[in-house]
This record gives sequence, C-alpha cells and structure tokens, in this order.
Amino acid sequence: MLGETLSIVLHFYTFVYQIFVPCPHPEQLLVNSINRHQYLGKWFFKAAVSNREADISKFKMFDNIVFTMEDTANTTLVLTGNMRIGDACIKQNWTYHIQPGRDDLLLQGRPQRRNMLWNGTWANCRDCIIIQEVEPPLKQTDSKDSLNRFMLYLRQKDLDSEVVTTFLRNSACLNLKESVRLPFEKAFCS
Repeated sequence: MLGETLSIVLHFYTFVYQIFVPCPHPEQLLVNSINRHQYLGKWFFKAAVSNREADISKFKMFDNIVFTMEDTANTTLVLTGNMRIGDACIKQNWTYHIQPGRDDLLLQGRPQRRNMLWNGTWANCRDCIIIQEVEPPLKQTDSKDSLNRFMLYLRQKDLDSEVVTTFLRNSACLNLKESVRLPFEKAFCS
C-alpha cells in the first residue's frame, strides 16, 4: 500500500515538474534552407543517446571518431569517418543526398532512414551539430521505430565537457536515457 502511494506521488510530482520546468527541445536545421558550407569540414563525434541501448551499442567499441564533411555536388554531401578501435583505424564513407521537398538528408543505400540535423544549442554549443537517425518500425504491427538515436558532433576535439553533460541531461529529460560518450584517449586516425 505504501509502495503504491509513493509511486502515485512520484508520478504526480514528475507530471507537475514537467509542466513548470519543461524539457528543452532541439531546433531542427532544415537542409534545404541552411547554408551547407558552414557545416563542411572536420567534426569530432563525441556522444550518442537513444531510448534503447541497442541503437547506440556499436559506438562503445570506439575510442574516437573524426568525420570530414565535403560537398561533392550541388545536392550531395560525403561524410568520411576515421574511426579508432583499439590500435586499429577504420575509414568509411557515407553519401547523403539533399532532396527537394525534404528537410532531412537521404543516406545512399538506406532510403528508409531519416537523417535530420539539429542545432547544437540544445547542448549549449554554437560549434556543435546534432544528427538524428530514425528508421521506421520493422513490421507494420510494431509501434516503435527500429532506430532512433541522436549523435553529438563538435568542431573542436577538446571542447568543455559541460557541452556533453548538457547534451546528456537534455536528452534524458526527453526519455533518451541510454548514452555513450567516446573517451578520446588514443591518437586520432587520418
């Protein structure tokens, strides 16, 4: 009885708290209307969040990841990742297309995936960008997306850790409580 009462009180407190102190929400950057050139160049992947551990588990094996964003054509962006796993380096490319009438990026080979850009101010960082990857449910009877994760990218590798803390705190407020943060302990791959 006491447990049920405590649970109800806690639930009510959480509800009332969110009314007076709502979660901050990220601001979407619409790919058809932003200046893409300001996002070209080097980016350091720092952290990822999701509401499921499976969506971010692959990032746990990395020490660091450095991406370079290049504009290869008027509507095509290439992201090259140099990833450190232990003493090994892995290099991979992803090609994104900007489609008229869409506010997200289309990843070549994965047309079902939505790749949305969010303003880094959600992490209290002007030199950051957040990318959300979402894939629809695997079956029509499923109610949850099969993938939904947010990834934080920084322009500077040694940015204040408060940025990552803010990103994780704001994500947790939106029930994105599973997280991974890369340690950046080893040399970067090139």
